[in-house]
Amino acid sequence: MEAVLKCPCDEQHPQQAKDFHGNLEQNSKLSAGVKKDIEKLYEAVPQLVNVFKIKEKIGEGTFSSVYLATAQLQTGYEEKMALKHLIPTSHPLRIAAELQCLTVAGGQDNVMGVKYCFRKNDHVVIVMPYLEHESFLDILNSLSFEEVREYMFNLFKALRRIHHFGIVHRDVKPSNFLYNRQLKKYALVDFGLAQGTPDTKIELLKAAHSEDQQEDSVHHSVQRSVFGERNFNVYSSTYQENSSTKLIKQSKVIDVSSRKLVTKKKIISTKTVSSGAARKAVSACPLNLPCDCYATDRVCSVCLSRRQQVAPRAGTPGFRAPEVLTKCPTQTTAIDMWSAGIIFLSLLSGRYPFFKASDDLTALAQIMTVRGSRETIQAARTFGKSVVCTQVVPTQNLRTLCEKLRGTNSSCKGFQGEGPSRSENNTALSVASDKPCAPETLGKQIQHLQSFQEGDGALETKATDMKGWDQVPDEAYDLLDKLLDLNPATRITAKEALLHPFFKDIRL
Repeated sequence: MEAVLKCPCDEQHPQQAKDFHGNLEQNSKLSAGVKKDIEKLYEAVPQLVNVFKIKEKIGEGTFSSVYLATAQLQTGYEEKMALKHLIPTSHPLRIAAELQCLTVAGGQDNVMGVKYCFRKNDHVVIVMPYLEHESFLDILNSLSFEEVREYMFNLFKALRRIHHFGIVHRDVKPSNFLYNRQLKKYALVDFGLAQGTPDTKIELLKAAHSEDQQEDSVHHSVQRSVFGERNFNVYSSTYQENSSTKLIKQSKVIDVSSRKLVTKKKIISTKTVSSGAARKAVSACPLNLPCDCYATDRVCSVCLSRRQQVAPRAGTPGFRAPEVLTKCPTQTTAIDMWSAGIIFLSLLSGRYPFFKASDDLTALAQIMTVRGSRETIQAARTFGKSVVCTQVVPTQNLRTLCEKLRGTNSSCKGFQGEGPSRSENNTALSVASDKPCAPETLGKQIQHLQSFQEGDGALETKATDMKGWDQVPDEAYDLLDKLLDLNPATRITAKEALLHPFFKDIRL
């Protein structure tokens, strides 16, 4: 530790109650809700009162909340720190694994480190250095091309660092890669979803992986969706067959028992049902039961009754790689590189988020509109997946796509779209509906993308203030193409990306 805290964190201070209320009174500008959250945190982990003055709440997610605080050091100086309060329901092994990632890989090469950790019963607070940073969306279209180049270079440095230790971050996105534009400082944060490669140097990630596999093997649903979408191709009293819901071609109605392959019914205990509600007994289909829907654009009830395939799906929608969307069981550090490619795509096009879908199947369709349907199908075969697409969608030229979306293409310069403003719609591909992807949906994706390419909604770029965007080299799009390689086995690595000609004059 470079500095020592002034107050001991493991002793009760006589002025604790007074300091507690004093800290809250000083934060008069905070909302009532935030004040209540800070008060609960002080009560849950009372050691914090002796050490930190919590100033405000600066972030909140599914598994944690982050606060800005100041710590009084023995040197007399105050230091800003970020306090990450993990929700009490987090698995202890998962918390320990996140801490080990921070302590082993953090503290250098743009990877956030850890300074202290406090625990009281089931409440855990991780203390990290605070990096003041800008919102990605706020600065996206004011960044110069050179700033984008530096941003991506530093992101690859962080990914090279964690991948060296066999850490798969799984949630690489702008909000997890902090950027201080003025100081040119960067920090990759949030290892709450991290997983280990087979040769990971983080021992607790190995243990966490084994724990996850055991849980997945116990908890599975019989009637299930394929890609996270609602089952519109299985009859339900809730969703009647009408023109508004009949999006996917109905599978044949097959009497499974007529095949004489199911000899007896296996009763599934209601204890294994995640909802805990009593359900009717259902028949479980053998794994080798044949069906008639393979390689077709439908999913039959036989397939839906099979045990759900176990595959990691953690991550943020819009940043998941094709192998994640198709539930490939073997996922590597390549999924982080895909996510980095999506960030680069947003930076080059000026659109964020670039992809926005309500389920995995629609997300895969959106990827097809950029990378091509045949290319996606061919890549899926390399990792054992069969993808069927009812339309042939050509691959897009990445330079043409990005330049037209940003408005730097010669046919779009000075164009002011009459469509939605950037504040209303800054997404290149999005679906308002939460229905599963059908041919009609894929067609809408293509039309939506084409409307942007033709100028509708293109960003206005002044010729006098191009900031280098009129001179983007081919190397930039070559790197983007390698990052968005649909085949994870041939996708560029972080180490290789740093040596790419795009960064030829930047020192490691």
